[in-house]
Amino acid sequence: MGKINAAAALAAVLLSTPALAGWEPTKPVEIVVAAGAGGASDQMARMMQAAIQKNSLMKQPMVVSLKGGASGAEALMYMKSSEGDPNKILIAYSLIYMLPLSAKIPFNWRDLTPVSVIALDQFVLWDNASGPKTVKEFIEAAKTASSPFKMGGTGSKREDNVLTVFIEQKTGARFLYLPYKSGGEAATQLVGNHTESNVNNPSENLEVWRAGQVNPLCVFDRERISYTSKVTETQSWHDIPTCKEEGLDVQYLMLRAMFLPGKVTPEQQAFYVDLFQKVTQTAEYKDYMEKQALKPIFLTGSDMLKFLEEDDALNTELMTKAGFVAK
Repeated sequence: MGKINAAAALAAVLLSTPALAGWEPTKPVEIVVAAGAGGASDQMARMMQAAIQKNSLMKQPMVVSLKGGASGAEALMYMKSSEGDPNKILIAYSLIYMLPLSAKIPFNWRDLTPVSVIALDQFVLWDNASGPKTVKEFIEAAKTASSPFKMGGTGSKREDNVLTVFIEQKTGARFLYLPYKSGGEAATQLVGNHTESNVNNPSENLEVWRAGQVNPLCVFDRERISYTSKVTETQSWHDIPTCKEEGLDVQYLMLRAMFLPGKVTPEQQAFYVDLFQKVTQTAEYKDYMEKQALKPIFLTGSDMLKFLEEDDALNTELMTKAGFVAK
C-alpha cells in the first residue's frame, strides 16, 4: 500500500470509530500563518477557508491569523504556548525545521500535534530568457563568469538560500545569494537582469514565464511536475525536465502541513484529519493545486510522522552543510 493510500486508510479507521468521531469546534477556528499577507501560506490558508465555507465542511467559521513576526517565530511560539487549544491550527512549511536551527528559538515541531501533510512545493531553477537555455550551459556560464552569478531568493537561511548552497556543492559553481522579501520580488529582479537566476516555486514565476521573460531550466524533484495543460503557448509544467535529467542531481520538496497545539485530545485531532482530507477532495483545492503547480498529497498518522522525521533530518543536514546552524 502506498503512503497516500495508507494514510487515507488510517484516517478512515479513525473516523469510523465512534469514540473518535464526536468532537467538533464550538467557536471559530484560527488558522495560523507563519508569514505575512499575500504569501504562499496566506494564499493557501484562504483557499482552505473558502473551501470549508463553500462546501459546508465545518459549522464554525475559520479565521486566517497572520503571525509572520520575527521571520515566522511569532507563529511557532504562539502555537507552542497554546497547548490543549483545539481552536488553533498552524499551516506549516519547512520553517518548522529551519528557524529553530538558524535563530535558536526554543521550538520543535514535536511540541505540536501533527494533523496532515496536504501538499508539497516544488522548486524550479530559472534564468532570464536571454540567458543559457540548458542546465549544463547555465552551470558552465556560472563557473566561468568573472564574478559570481547572482541568485535571487526569498529570505536568508531559508529554502531558496539552502537550495543555492546545495547547487554550489553539487557543481562547484559559486553564486552570490541575494535575499528578497518575496518570490515576486525575486522574479522582478530576474526579469530586470539584476540577478542571473532564482529558484522560485512555479507559481512565483508564472506570469513572467507566460510573458516569455524567464526560462525554466529544471525542477528539483525526482519526477516532473504532473500538470500537462499548456501554461505558455508552447510549454506545460510537465515539459520542464527534472534537474537530475539535466545532470544536476538535486532534489528538494517543501511540505505544506497542518498542526494543532500540543496536548489536544485524539477526538480533536481526528476531527481535523477528517476536515482536511475533505478539503483535499474539493474543487477549490484541486484547482489551487494546478494553478500553483503544487504536488497534491495527503499524509496523516504514522505515515506523516515518518515523513516529518525524514524531512527534518534532510533539512538539518542541508542547514548544517550550508553553515546556517546557529552556534
